[in-house]
Amino acid sequence: MRFDVITLFPELFTPFLESGVTRRAYASGQVGVHLWNPRDHAEGNYRRVDDRPFGGGPGMVMMAEPLQRCLDAALRARSEAGEAASPPVVLFSPIGTTLRHAVVADWAQSQGAVLLCGRYEGLDQRFIDAHVTHQLSLGDFVLSGGEIAAMALLDAVARLQPGVLNDEGSYQQDSFNPALDGLLDCPHYTRPEVWDGREVPAPLLSGHHAQIERWRRDQRLAITARHRPELIGQARAQGLLNAKDEGVLAKMGNEL
Repeated sequence: MRFDVITLFPELFTPFLESGVTRRAYASGQVGVHLWNPRDHAEGNYRRVDDRPFGGGPGMVMMAEPLQRCLDAALRARSEAGEAASPPVVLFSPIGTTLRHAVVADWAQSQGAVLLCGRYEGLDQRFIDAHVTHQLSLGDFVLSGGEIAAMALLDAVARLQPGVLNDEGSYQQDSFNPALDGLLDCPHYTRPEVWDGREVPAPLLSGHHAQIERWRRDQRLAITARHRPELIGQARAQGLLNAKDEGVLAKMGNEL
């Protein structure tokens, strides 16, 4: 899959693409990332890409014309590389769909997209109306630009690609994964068995696989009930909780 990222700060992506386990996806081309700077497509000595908003107000607005030329260049390059001629164009925006596991899983199965990283007060709405097909958000807060959100999407998509993680089943044990019925993950422990007077829970040292899995399931249920109870409701509505699960939750409720 190929992602073309339109950003005024392509240098922010260099360490990101060269670090961590997901670099394998970028280095191998499983997730191709191509960076495009609107300033390279702006006119005049100052390569201006922004201007004051009509109607007044604080801040600046990214201009449609350099964005248009930049997008055209990215689309030509995609076409020459044999990619789809009309890819999705994604803008990271507060009004967008919240980036959750199910959304990431869909993008992980896609052919990629053009990612727009806004800056300042945002983009000229006419450009958005003409080209943007999807809008995504990391949550109910505002960033200085879309670059961090674009990296979040790229990282989440890359780690779902075959062979990127050391253990093929690693991501299936992540929080929110359908393999865990959408619950939060359980705690994890490693050596030494006793640290600072704190012991590893006995079931994890038992060697009894069924007991270990039951302990982990109970922990996932308890942590999810405490911190994200709506996920318990979703799992229950989908028929994913069995009698033992409900017993754990009932006992937990009585203790509270």
